[in-house]
Amino acid sequence: MPPHRTAAAGPALAAAAAVGPYFAWEAWSAGLGWRPFTDLLKPSVLVSRVAVARSTLVSAFGLAEDDVPVRVVASVYFMGVASRLLSPPLGAAIAGGALPLPTRANLWWRPVPSGPMPIAYGVLRAESSLPPSELAEALVAGPLTETVTPLLELFRSEFRLSPKVLWGNVASALAGAAGVLSDTMPRHDALAGAVLDHVLTLPPLAGTGTVVRPSPSLPRRFLVRANCCLYYRIPGGGTCGDCVLTPPLEREQHWRSVLDS
Repeated sequence: MPPHRTAAAGPALAAAAAVGPYFAWEAWSAGLGWRPFTDLLKPSVLVSRVAVARSTLVSAFGLAEDDVPVRVVASVYFMGVASRLLSPPLGAAIAGGALPLPTRANLWWRPVPSGPMPIAYGVLRAESSLPPSELAEALVAGPLTETVTPLLELFRSEFRLSPKVLWGNVASALAGAAGVLSDTMPRHDALAGAVLDHVLTLPPLAGTGTVVRPSPSLPRRFLVRANCCLYYRIPGGGTCGDCVLTPPLEREQHWRSVLDS
């Protein structure tokens, strides 16, 4: 097995961006309204972004404001941000062969009312030729610890959200990203599944859910969470495919529809 080595992050991130908008980071350039990632770690900024997300949700679905709890919006919004912070590095590692290692100092973001939050990167170091277990460990020690963990702690304190729910949201974001990579790039589905298997055995993600492989002949994995993101508390929200509250038969039908597509 070849040793891992330092690689350029740009080409790998370009390969990830081809998967879809949640996997895309832009190369940073001045004058385009970018704000430092560290701004998101300011309570006033975070509270403002959750308020925008709540207002957008209320307007889009014609709901009464009192029917949309701030804590629920905060949980769902955090999962979206976690996905934006983890999907591109995971996608770059799987599709581009190199795991970018961002820091809080070399990422930027731009506010939008809805949809994937734009993120830009500066000069990034990346590691290539990592086997699945080491890739999972590097993902946790690098992008997750550097960017997601401090944001999670702020969501926990500002919105009184359970760490179990928030870490479950991170697990869901990673499982969703691995699933999209498997579905859009079948040649990489075994690697994506192997990384997901290992990453959910590592603290702080251990215990957040169970990885299931419904068909032994196919490498596609799915997550069954140990908890819920709380989205069902919004009128009409329902539960997600990986939610602990989703009935087993409904979950299995969802798996089959994905595997048969």
